[in-house]
Order: sequence, then C-alpha cells, then structure tokens
Amino acid sequence: MRIEHVALYVRDLEAACRFFETYLGGTAGAPYRNETTGFRSYFLSFDDGARLEIMTRPELAEGGGQPCRGYAHVAFSVGGKQAVDELTERLRADGYEVVSGPRTTGDGYYESCVAAVEGALVEITA
Repeated sequence: MRIEHVALYVRDLEAACRFFETYLGGTAGAPYRNETTGFRSYFLSFDDGARLEIMTRPELAEGGGQPCRGYAHVAFSVGGKQAVDELTERLRADGYEVVSGPRTTGDGYYESCVAAVEGALVEITA
C-alpha cells in the first residue's frame, strides 16, 4: 500500500502552484474547476511519483472561511544535507520564514521547516 497523494487547501491557488514548482520541483497538471461549486485544484507531480493536490474554494479565495486543518506538515526529501542547507537559505532569502533548522533532530533526520504557502509548514529533509 502507498499514499496516493496529500491535499492542501489554500486561498491563492496560483501562488501555491508557483511555490511548489519553483522550490520543490513539482510539475502541475491541468487545472481542474467544478463550475457548479467553484472548487479549483491542481495536482502536482514530483520526480519520485509522489503527488500533491492543492485546492481552493470561492469562500477561501475571497478571504472568508478557514482551510481544512489536520496534517502538521508535508516533508520533501531533497537528497542530502547540502541541498537542505541551500534550499533553506534560498527560501529565507526569498522572504519565507524558516521555523526551525537546518538541524539534526532527535530521531536522526537532517531537516529544516519553512512556513511556506499561507503558513503551511513544509519540511525539507536530507
């Protein structure tokens, strides 16, 4: 069994799409729109086959309502400590808040954590 995809609600769908494409190498598929409800989404695919669905609804895009909450973060492995350090510094330089790290955690991960799109936490691991 494997996780097919993880989903994230955002207010600004296009900004979220650009973030995951620019910094984490995602490739967005065709946009989806439900004309009845106004729901919109993209599926982003990553090199190893993982997929992330980013979604919005009209009430979120207009600044109302709250995104669904539950998962603490989404983690992306970038292949090594140097890559973690480099991406973390690139994100910091581009104005994203580095919440923690880079550091080796008690359970042995080398990681940093960034408040990315609309404050959603993205963990960058070796």
